[in-house]
Amino acid sequence: MKILREYLMEAGNDGSAIGHFNISNFVQLKGIVSACLKTNSPVMIGTSEGEADFLGMKTARHLVDAMKEETGLPIFLNADHFHSFEKAKEAIDAGYDSVLIDYSKKPYEENLEITKRVVEYAKSVNSEISVEGELGYLVTDSSKVYKESFEISPESLTKPEEALKFVHETGVDRFAPAVGNLHGIAANEPKLDLELIKKLRAVLPEETAMVLHGGSGIPDDQMREAVKLGFNNVHISTELRVAYTDALRKMLAAAPEETTPYKIYGPVVEAVSVKVAEKLELFGKFN
Repeated sequence: MKILREYLMEAGNDGSAIGHFNISNFVQLKGIVSACLKTNSPVMIGTSEGEADFLGMKTARHLVDAMKEETGLPIFLNADHFHSFEKAKEAIDAGYDSVLIDYSKKPYEENLEITKRVVEYAKSVNSEISVEGELGYLVTDSSKVYKESFEISPESLTKPEEALKFVHETGVDRFAPAVGNLHGIAANEPKLDLELIKKLRAVLPEETAMVLHGGSGIPDDQMREAVKLGFNNVHISTELRVAYTDALRKMLAAAPEETTPYKIYGPVVEAVSVKVAEKLELFGKFN
């Protein structure tokens, strides 16, 4: 089976993107994989630090391996937004295929130093491990629905010349810029800086995958254009959480006497699967 780097390169060449979806339990994973199976789509499964602490890194690894064996799909496990070298190392040692070391809120030099350190450690363990770095400031932290609106200042966006320097000096495989995106779903509609996306893709090495974080809530037309312009990896979390919790609440309200977990979670798996299928369609012909 090809490694993640090769799938991302293929997606970039096709003008499409590989989806990255977060989980904290098997129900979410089952819904995601069922959607990908229908289109034979490669997929990245992410666990944030909180999700990894809840689920367990080794448990996440075993669950993903079981689904890979059962389906034959290329499924890659990513440590999503890990905020210390120690946690990133723990994920690498647990067998994760990929890690995002996120020091984007730290001073540039500290971000550079720690990201490079993670790259060096990951490659010393297994050269196939993919490492992602992030540069630029996203105004929100959590994958949730916000009641307030957010204004994104131009100063918080990633500068192309800094992006190139960062990628060159750290050796990351994947690069996550700030281009008007944010984590979660805000009350106001996000507006991606499409010209900046073009400039970033033009200056970065072809083999460096560009990653769009905060994919939830981005309008379909902007998402399609962002993928077309160079994002070959897109992260979705909040919309899946909403689909999951809405379906669960609806099921419990409709059948308050039901106590059989697989009957309760059946509609939840389907709701997650439907949402993932919608996103895969947006991400292009690779899927």
